[in-house]
Order: sequence, then structure tokens, then C-alpha cells
Amino acid sequence: MSTYTHIEGSLMPLPVENLDTDQIMPKQFLRIVDKAGLADGLLYDLRYDGAGKPRPGAILNDSRYRQAKVLVGGANFGCGSSREHAVWGLRQYGFEAVIAPSFAEIFYSNAMNNRLLLVQLPRALINDLVTRSLADPTTRVSIDIDSLTVKLPEGGRSAFPLAARHRTMIMQGIDTIDLTMQDEADICAFERRHFADRPWAAVF
Repeated sequence: MSTYTHIEGSLMPLPVENLDTDQIMPKQFLRIVDKAGLADGLLYDLRYDGAGKPRPGAILNDSRYRQAKVLVGGANFGCGSSREHAVWGLRQYGFEAVIAPSFAEIFYSNAMNNRLLLVQLPRALINDLVTRSLADPTTRVSIDIDSLTVKLPEGGRSAFPLAARHRTMIMQGIDTIDLTMQDEADICAFERRHFADRPWAAVF
């Protein structure tokens, strides 16, 4: 995947607290052997009623937000099960980043492995983004991954936390295995030293 340092786009407000992965990607969409078609299952029960008809008030059914690249969520976003399909569905739908007050730990790791940037901002800023995007669907933000800052609609900026390894993974489009393999030479050198000092531990 190509290296990138910048995400810019309009917002889709979904300020649901404790939105879990079962809601993000319901179980009936897990019966696949690849990642194809998961965008159709994204937040399905929030988008459609029991008869499969679109819910009129669902934000994902509002065409004005269809091109949004950034989802603005509530606290503890992505809690629940560890299903990676939730992240795959968000990426397939077109989201490149999620902004929320906090994220579930396993979801956070899954997101970083799949180049879905998670941006943690104070609740006051989240509330302002939700209010602005509900009033104006064209509201945009600009996220600079290099400097770890978000340019807000009114022109201000806010920093957000991101571990150095996650920053590298997002910018280079790599997962934890790729990140580990960048140190392959050092790992192999350590292995040689280890077994040279402890020949009885070598496996033949």
C-alpha cells in the first residue's frame, strides 16, 4: 500500500455510546470466506428495519453523507467482540478514520492493522463536530498523521495521541507482522548469538 500522511474529508456523525462490533457488523455477515461485500452489512440494524426496509432517520441512509471519509462516534467505540469484520466493513464503506472520545482496545489494534486511523479527541470537540456536521453535511476536517493534529472546521487545531508504531503502520500501510519484519536482521542476529551461547537449546 502507498504511504500517506493526510486524510481530509467530510464527516458522518454517529454519536452512539458503546457502539459494539456486533452492531457495526452483525453476525449474519460473518458467513463469508473473504472480505467482499461487508460494506452492505455495516451497521445493518441501524440502517434497516426487520423487514429489510431502510430506516428513514438513519444517518447512513442519508445521501448527503454518503461520501464522508471520517466517522464521528461516541465513547468506547468498537467495544464487544473482537471481530475484525467490523473494521473491514468500515474501510469498505469508505471511511478512512474514526474520531471518538475513546475506543475499545481490541478494536483499536484491529483498526491499526487495517489502516483505519482512530483519532481520540476530547468530548467537547466531538460534540462540536457532531453539531456542526448535523447542521451542515459538507463540514470537513483535515487530519495530519505526520504531526498528529486535526484541523477543525472553525480553523483551530487539536493534537491527538498515537503510538509511534501505530503511526508507522498507518503511514506505510503495514500490519504488525510487517512491522516486526522490518527488524528481521536484528532478530536473526539475536537468534544466532542466543544459540551460539546456548548450543544445547538449539533445535535441529
